[in-house]
Amino acid sequence: MIKTMAKTKFQLARGFQDFYPQELAERRWLFEKMREVSRRFGYQEYEGPCVEPLSLYVAKSSEELVRQQTFILSGRGGEKLALRPELTPTLARMIAQKQINLPKPIRWFSIGPRWRYEKPQKGRTREFYQWDIDLLGIETPEADAELITIAAEFFKSVGLTPKEVVIKVNNRRLMEEKLNFIEIPPQLTPQIFRAIDKKEKMTERKWEKWLEEIGLNKLQTRDLRKILADKDFAGESEELTNLFSTLSDMGVANYVEFDPAVIRGLDYYTGTVFEAQDRAGKFRAILGGGRYDNLVETIGGSRISGVGFAAGDKVVEEVLRKFNKWPTINPLPTKVLVTVFNESLYRESLKIARQLREAKIPTELYLTVDKLDKQLKYANRQKIPYVVILGPEEEEKRIVTVKNLKTGGQKTYPQEALTKEIKKIIKSQMDNEE
Repeated sequence: MIKTMAKTKFQLARGFQDFYPQELAERRWLFEKMREVSRRFGYQEYEGPCVEPLSLYVAKSSEELVRQQTFILSGRGGEKLALRPELTPTLARMIAQKQINLPKPIRWFSIGPRWRYEKPQKGRTREFYQWDIDLLGIETPEADAELITIAAEFFKSVGLTPKEVVIKVNNRRLMEEKLNFIEIPPQLTPQIFRAIDKKEKMTERKWEKWLEEIGLNKLQTRDLRKILADKDFAGESEELTNLFSTLSDMGVANYVEFDPAVIRGLDYYTGTVFEAQDRAGKFRAILGGGRYDNLVETIGGSRISGVGFAAGDKVVEEVLRKFNKWPTINPLPTKVLVTVFNESLYRESLKIARQLREAKIPTELYLTVDKLDKQLKYANRQKIPYVVILGPEEEEKRIVTVKNLKTGGQKTYPQEALTKEIKKIIKSQMDNEE
């Protein structure tokens, strides 16, 4: 007696993603927008490994990121490895390894997967894609302004306006001066910065209790609140004054504003910090970054300053969907369907399909003999714009019929001129869509 095995229905791992063709086409649209603006400013694409020694993140990332959000693996030799939760430490390691040979300044960007062990929710998954872009080797406010300008130009390219999104800017050196003015000891600064970074996620009571545990008295807490509420002291920083002046010259000042509550949670930031938000404050940061002056040196290289930001795909998608700017894209590349009229003409249809493909025209051949009406319905369902029909009459006259499924119109062309005519038709269609 033959035993039948029960079917097992496997589920996607929690917090991870499937990309069906439609979803992948939309994701590629987003990535190409990121690539286009990066290349427009002269940045080169790079990539690093998906796994790094855990010690790289322990040394350079926030404690919360390492202890609570990093997927930790054990190598066969007992070494601790991590699925990369971010790319900046990898960038610093790569720069440190070949620092002498790399021409400066270094303008690099990368788009790839990251992993964080977080609670899956809307706009947040355990596996996500992230755009990282960095400029190393120039330690000026103008370099910071270039990265912020790239962020603003990206928003323009996907249709997000200054009424919908804003890039909030601060400077850690300025904030250190402010904390010193209210007599907060320098050794407490990293803890205060982490508290500022988490403020919006906590109740007022819990936040004040945290500050008390750090060591602030009631007067210092009150003064800190006043600093965070004051949006008018950016002019006290020469760096920020130059930064905002440059952003104005770059034509993106309407996307940017000063906000002392933006501090960024990673300890390696040293100067300018910024993050983009939707104006309504409905989503977490769309992108965020800042200046890091010592990271490459602490990885083992020579000191080289850097500034950069990262943007996750899920939050960008959520914001674009909110403003009805997420595209619907046909994932099928096919421009032409070559039909098969009957068995005797199958090989002739195959030759036409080959002719079109050799001309780099994405072409499908209907692989079975079927009613022409059924073949046309298939093309319609797949949103293939043009159909080539080769029947007995066409073959006898050495012509083909090309049908436009959008308009319903059709024309005949000599078989030897088909490739040229199809190219003209497709180009005309693309010009009209633009």
